[in-house]
Amino acid sequence: MLVAGNLVLDLLAWPVTELRWDGTIWVDEFARSVGGNGANTSYTLAKMGVEVMLAGAVGKDAEGTELLGLLEDVGVETSGVKRLALPTPTTLAMVKKTGERAFVHRPGASRGALTKALRMPKAEHFHVANPFGVPALRTLAPENLRRAKKAGMTTSLDAGWDSRGEWGSVVLPCLEWVDVLFVNEEEAMLISGAKSWQAAIPLLPAKRVVLKRGKQGAVVDGVAVPGYTVAAMDSTGAGDVFAGAWIAASLRGQPPVAATQFANAAAALSVTKLGSIAGVRSFRQTAQWMQAQHRSSLQPA
Repeated sequence: MLVAGNLVLDLLAWPVTELRWDGTIWVDEFARSVGGNGANTSYTLAKMGVEVMLAGAVGKDAEGTELLGLLEDVGVETSGVKRLALPTPTTLAMVKKTGERAFVHRPGASRGALTKALRMPKAEHFHVANPFGVPALRTLAPENLRRAKKAGMTTSLDAGWDSRGEWGSVVLPCLEWVDVLFVNEEEAMLISGAKSWQAAIPLLPAKRVVLKRGKQGAVVDGVAVPGYTVAAMDSTGAGDVFAGAWIAASLRGQPPVAATQFANAAAALSVTKLGSIAGVRSFRQTAQWMQAQHRSSLQPA
């Protein structure tokens, strides 16, 4: 399959209790990690056994080489990632002990990424990982999705956060060509203009909407699929992991509710580690963890 989206090197600090100017904050851990919606989703898919090519851009710098190496080590095909004379996109993430985080982001090479409509390979599925994360995707995502459908591929789009506040003007033109739309509650309302996520779903004309609700789980086809209780360390990238795991389960033939349950498990595991991909497990390992959670829930008190 093919994923189009941003690649980012994440630099994380944990735990950050407060931000203070002209002072020093002591933390317990620093980490460097794969980041960016496109890279996180592709890493998850590859880790779960899906053959995946990533289209995007990094810089001609050491950080770009590091990022590509981390992706290639897990099996992501990176020949679609261009090396540009711009710095590799980088995010400084300050993470609270409860898993909440604040980002400072340098888009770098994302500003020159995916500036032409993609030539679709022979593949089963095409995924747009946050059209807001790559400036060119704001206008080219609909054409890329149209081309994918014309090529006989199934499609999906994960909305992400829009720092420009354009929301529906970017996402709604895509949905004619989208089989599965991934959104969280706030994104659904901002894209549709509705005042609740329940009212938003009918206003999002994708074939299927998968609504991510964090630790509460997700909603698909009118079914609320509960999440898993874990000790959260860092929620960075959990939505990307959810989307990647959902697609991986769907490509294996799992129906939507089962795929959502599996994606909830993958996202829960991801938040137990610092960084987007440190908690990602293989498809089999994730399924085994799910089974263990189910068995423990059946034990007598």
